[in-house]
Amino acid sequence: MAWFWCCSKREKNKNGSSEVVGNGAKVHTASEMVESATATASASASKAGKGPSQGPVLIELFTSQGCTTSPSADLLISKLGRGDMQGLEVDVPVVVLAFHVDFWDYLGWKDPFSSSLWTVRQRAYSQALQQDSIYTPQVVVQGRAQCLGSNVDSVISLVRSAPRFTATDMQATVSKPSESTLQVSLSGPLRFKVDGYSLDVLVALYENDHVTDCTKGENKGRVLTNDFVVKGLEKACTVRDISARKTVTGKVTFNLWEGFSRNKCGLVLFFQNSSTMEIQGVQILTLPNNI
Repeated sequence: MAWFWCCSKREKNKNGSSEVVGNGAKVHTASEMVESATATASASASKAGKGPSQGPVLIELFTSQGCTTSPSADLLISKLGRGDMQGLEVDVPVVVLAFHVDFWDYLGWKDPFSSSLWTVRQRAYSQALQQDSIYTPQVVVQGRAQCLGSNVDSVISLVRSAPRFTATDMQATVSKPSESTLQVSLSGPLRFKVDGYSLDVLVALYENDHVTDCTKGENKGRVLTNDFVVKGLEKACTVRDISARKTVTGKVTFNLWEGFSRNKCGLVLFFQNSSTMEIQGVQILTLPNNI
């Protein structure tokens, strides 16, 4: 069984012709990206009218600087994450996370953001989605469907058809107990019932604005840009068989890195079925200005 593979540079669109994802991208600050994504989610929720508003769709990208076709997917995810929807025909709010895997590190260039933990997460999706291999760049939408991350049409199609769930409003208290740690305390109702299964409450810490001069490997000589790079993923708690109104509490602690800057980082809260890997809700958390 082939366990790892890397796609070719050109992908077939739904008309059967070949297309290449563009390399151009506007420059935005990290804070502008978060504000834009939050505004997009709020605007979409306001259009829902009566009844509970619906939350955003979670897009997870599994990528590597050691893969020749990942940079185009990285740029697409950055564009989606900062709310630059021009020409993409996305009419639902999205939240994006980029997980850099480590199985291409042996090709001559070690991705500075890669982690075996993210490879394990991708394998878990592979099993849940009944795949016989893992690859880059791969996009997983709401934990329920996957496609080639550089295929714009496929990514947009999965996003537009993905199930959405009642918007959550968990209250988060964010603090720095020390210069090297970030702590997030959560409290609030899920706003949906959990019956007969377990649900993990997870928090991801990501970082934007990475520019890497790649000097070795498959992307030698290229300048690579990466946003929404997951630096930590922690479980606040696991809930089972609870009502929609019951208050859930939890706490996570992240180890910070040298050069950590609040202006480059963001937090995402999401709820994941621990057996099926399906996402059941997503919420953007705000990093206080004094962090």
